[in-house]
Amino acid sequence: MARDTVGRWVTGPPGGPCGTLVPLPTGEQTAERPSTPPEEGTVPGPLRDAARTRRALLDAAARSVVVHGAGVSLDTVAREAGVSKGGLMHHFRSKDELLGALADDLFEQFTRAVEDRVDPDDVAPGRRLRAYVHATFDDLERREEAVELATLLATLGSFPEAARRSQDRYRHWNESLAEDGVDPQRVLLVLRACDGVSIAPLFEGPLGRDELATTRDLLLALTRGEGPPA
Repeated sequence: MARDTVGRWVTGPPGGPCGTLVPLPTGEQTAERPSTPPEEGTVPGPLRDAARTRRALLDAAARSVVVHGAGVSLDTVAREAGVSKGGLMHHFRSKDELLGALADDLFEQFTRAVEDRVDPDDVAPGRRLRAYVHATFDDLERREEAVELATLLATLGSFPEAARRSQDRYRHWNESLAEDGVDPQRVLLVLRACDGVSIAPLFEGPLGRDELATTRDLLLALTRGEGPPA
């Protein structure tokens, strides 16, 4: 399964482009400035900072799970994010809740990646299924990151809340792509193949570019056929 941005926050440093923490102003600082209403369409500072902290915590959780595995602690995640454990608990009351939110975040990123790859000029049945294939393989081509992503997905599956949310998202894709105009057996075969190739780096290491290209082309061809696969 592909993710557009997972690599930069699984492997990137804390406080990177998607995890920058902006400190809340102190009471003294706020007292020095006149209170003015936010411009229309802008997000008030405290809400914006809370969103950044939440983003930093999810990024830190991903990095920490890859390094420490299922035994990762909330203390470790908080240190990685550069916040106190109390600050983490304000956003996520338990480890299971944090990792469930991380599973949601991964699938939301993947959904955006698929939608970004839908070709507006492609009007044939299966165009969203083809976008799904492209999103999967685009991430696999970032070879070292693909190993980390496979590790992350496999580890999240051992936590009940993360596993439940992941299963809900998989059902969504199964139902959504069943309406893409392609024979259901072809859809099933393509989805299961994408699942398998996404987790393969966990056992085989980074996959070769020629192998990835050949597998991608085979799956794309399946999305264009009619009737059950021969």
